[in-house]
Amino acid sequence: MPTSADRIRAVTLSSVTLSLPTPISDAKVFTGRQRPMTEVAMLFAEIRTEAGLEGIGFGYAKRAGGPAQFAHAREVAPDLIGEDPNDIGRLWTKLVWAGASVGRSGAATQALAAFDIALWDLKAKRANLPLAKLLGAHRDSVRCYNTSGGFLHESVGQLKDNATRTLDSGVGGIKIKVGLPDRSEDLRRVAAVREHLGDGVPLMVDANQQWDRPTALRVGRALEEFDLVWIEEPLDAHDVEGHAELARSLTTAVASGEMLTSVAEHYELIRAGAVDVLQPDAPRVGGITQFLKLATLADHHHLQLAPHFAMEVHVHLAAAYPREPWVEHFDWLHPLFTERLEIRDGRMHLSDRPGLGITLSEQTRAWTVGTATVDAPR
Repeated sequence: MPTSADRIRAVTLSSVTLSLPTPISDAKVFTGRQRPMTEVAMLFAEIRTEAGLEGIGFGYAKRAGGPAQFAHAREVAPDLIGEDPNDIGRLWTKLVWAGASVGRSGAATQALAAFDIALWDLKAKRANLPLAKLLGAHRDSVRCYNTSGGFLHESVGQLKDNATRTLDSGVGGIKIKVGLPDRSEDLRRVAAVREHLGDGVPLMVDANQQWDRPTALRVGRALEEFDLVWIEEPLDAHDVEGHAELARSLTTAVASGEMLTSVAEHYELIRAGAVDVLQPDAPRVGGITQFLKLATLADHHHLQLAPHFAMEVHVHLAAAYPREPWVEHFDWLHPLFTERLEIRDGRMHLSDRPGLGITLSEQTRAWTVGTATVDAPR
């Protein structure tokens, strides 16, 4: 006998443009590879069942790719109608095969993340549990650090002011961007922020893939005096051998993974011993189902975990990781949701709300630029 008679009745997709108050620049802008970022394209999936339950999930794209994700999701969404929403793993595989000709990574699987996350949200709501509790939480709060106040378009004075406000708000660590063409300026900015913070505050840096191997080694060694938690994306995200050599050469931990879009790509980093801190992004790898595979691999190899962006999802996944993780705090997505995560004493705390614990705000509806709904035949 089936464990549930419930079935998916309808799927609604929304394409939402989130404009950023200030254009954002990291090292990729200063090396001429990208323009400043002015908006984030969000893809939301709302899945409703015959029993009246609803799950919400989302994915995103920065600078480009949002319309592609929305288009792909719209094409495969009909394959969910009539299915048991509990069968999340099987449904992920079904959707992958529905779009098999465009591959199992990149925009194709990123489009599936919104469905997958919505199904996990729905499953936890059915159990009347926060998602972390459904997965099996190891803790009720996680360490958190802020990135959104540390970009390269801001002066050293602004970095200091941002760091002070961030710590006063309850966030526990600070990450700033590096990777400028002038390496001495990178070192000057890091030195100034470390002096401002003092020795006891966790500090990370992020080069956004803009160093070559000799530069990464040279600057990485120069940064060791600042007692950093990690150096993030010092090399091209797919340079597994280079990351492995760097991880063996530096005393500071090496972190990477956010730009990878499949379990297979992350596994290459893990297999080669190329990172000390793995930074998967659930929306980028295809959702929670794939993220959980990565978390198991990371734990088996004794790695730290620090999920990238999307803290509304990652707080749950990090809370269920056996080793004490970090979660990245970004306030960019705040306008999209009615609720706020509680942050105090350097940690991000789980709420007792079922599922992800989020609902879409009226502002999200106002920023919607495209919708598509697939319903079961009546």
